[in-house]
Amino acid sequence: MPVLSPTWTDERIELLKQHFEAGLSCREIAADIGVSRNAVIGKLSRLNLTRGRTVDDRKVQDRSFAPARATRAVPRLQYEMLATIYGETDAPVVAGPIDEANRCSLLELAENRCRWPISTPGAEDFCFCGNSAPDGQSYCAGHSRLAYRPNSRARLARG
Repeated sequence: MPVLSPTWTDERIELLKQHFEAGLSCREIAADIGVSRNAVIGKLSRLNLTRGRTVDDRKVQDRSFAPARATRAVPRLQYEMLATIYGETDAPVVAGPIDEANRCSLLELAENRCRWPISTPGAEDFCFCGNSAPDGQSYCAGHSRLAYRPNSRARLARG
């Protein structure tokens, strides 16, 4: 029955320390000693050996290699919907009164009717707007103006 030799002999530990002090990477140390990179990292940690970088140095280095934040893209469908509601101009949208004649209950709600809730769910007077909604949209033009307000950045990006 073969006897397994320990991974970290005194000679290997001495080599590890020498290579570490010389500034070799963990991968290079592992290749030279004949152990895995993770074994080198673990042993360095147990021996409390560090490269001497301060916390501030790490923060500065981490920030310099961080990728720049990508600007948020407005989904095409949402942009098209906002464009139809607000138009392509930056002229202020005049919000007229919303017709209240077509209010309906949940059971009367159809595919092309506005789903804007009126009042509080469970209340006796709760209903939905019920006005005609454009194809594929949940709300009528009046309630869409309330629901889909572009923020100032989106307005600047468009114009």
